[in-house]
Amino acid sequence: MHETAYEITTLTPQQPTQHPTMLPHEIPPGVQMVTLPGGIRTLAYTPQQAPPTPPVPVAQPIPTWAKTTALLTPTIGGGVAAAGIGISYAAPGLIAMSQALWAAVALIAAAAIGAPLLLRLGRSAAGTGRGTTHITQNITASGMFGKANGTINHH
Repeated sequence: MHETAYEITTLTPQQPTQHPTMLPHEIPPGVQMVTLPGGIRTLAYTPQQAPPTPPVPVAQPIPTWAKTTALLTPTIGGGVAAAGIGISYAAPGLIAMSQALWAAVALIAAAAIGAPLLLRLGRSAAGTGRGTTHITQNITASGMFGKANGTINHH
């Protein structure tokens, strides 16, 4: 017969059961200390908890101001482009018109200065010895919408 290195013993109720205790860092991953309904604590494999799924992003509605701006952008761009094209076609006429306006301004300035000079020269050349005539007007009215009366005096 063989001799075994093991000793077989049976437990009797008088003998307390000693279980070796494991420290928390000695417990392998996936194994936890659990308490059974009878109050016995034991090690057990526990299923791995799946990480929670991230929430699905919900599509946000497009704000009204963004829709309005998006619709107006091509319209405004088209209007600016049309104005640029119109100005490019009108440029030669605008240049000629500005030159004509400067000529008209020069003519008005010459008339404003020259006409009184010509009238003075004409009066002094046609001096017949008559004196100048003075006219005086007196106008009166009563009330805001009253009838106005006036007199003219020649001196």
